[in-house]
Amino acid sequence: MLGRFLEFSVPTRDVVESLGFYRALGFTELLTGEVWSHPYAVVSDGEISIGLHGGGIDAATLTFVCHDLAREARSMADSGFEFDTMQLDEDVFNQLRFVCRDGHQVAMIEARTFSKAGDDLGVSACGRLLELTLPVRDATRAGLFWAPLAPELLRLREEPTVHMRFNAAGLSLGLSESIALECPSLSFRCNDLEAIWIKLAQHGFVHSELPGFEGAPIALTAPEGTPLFLFREDFLGELYEVEEGEPAN
Repeated sequence: MLGRFLEFSVPTRDVVESLGFYRALGFTELLTGEVWSHPYAVVSDGEISIGLHGGGIDAATLTFVCHDLAREARSMADSGFEFDTMQLDEDVFNQLRFVCRDGHQVAMIEARTFSKAGDDLGVSACGRLLELTLPVRDATRAGLFWAPLAPELLRLREEPTVHMRFNAAGLSLGLSESIALECPSLSFRCNDLEAIWIKLAQHGFVHSELPGFEGAPIALTAPEGTPLFLFREDFLGELYEVEEGEPAN
């Protein structure tokens, strides 16, 4: 229904500053198209693409590509979904926008807005993407919203806080009741925390080494406000243990 995950779109007042932050961490800048009239750049580590938008959006957005957008719009409307934006016309770039029950933004667009990352693109210094996590008031209620859109439930944990993880059209999407989360966040499994500490010090990036979300040993914030949590590579648990067959991000 969603199509395929494209990017984690984030608004930024300074695209160049955010771009420099992610490139310093080892993300690669990708070639963008001319769909958007506002400043726009994309970085990727081969698993997650982050769209840096100097306009056009006012909140972090999960963006998906759906090639038959009009048909999906009708299907979703019939299922009770309400859209904040529905732009479907032959003379415009087609897109839909809606919010989930917790107010997080979701966009569906008709085509890619940047070139695909090459197969040889290496992971960043942050490591492998664990999940993109949305803070929710009630994970079970939020899960009922996401289930029709992402019917594959990958994880469910009830203690100490309820946390669900879905395969959302190629994205590992977490729903968490953790009070440590205030906005959509990115979590990674890092195989060399010492190296990332050195890199953070070299670039003067502000970070925390106090236990935060799920006890992540490193938490840092991108210039535009995106929280990044870095876990140890061998970090295990009911929620995070990687199993064979888990979909790639």
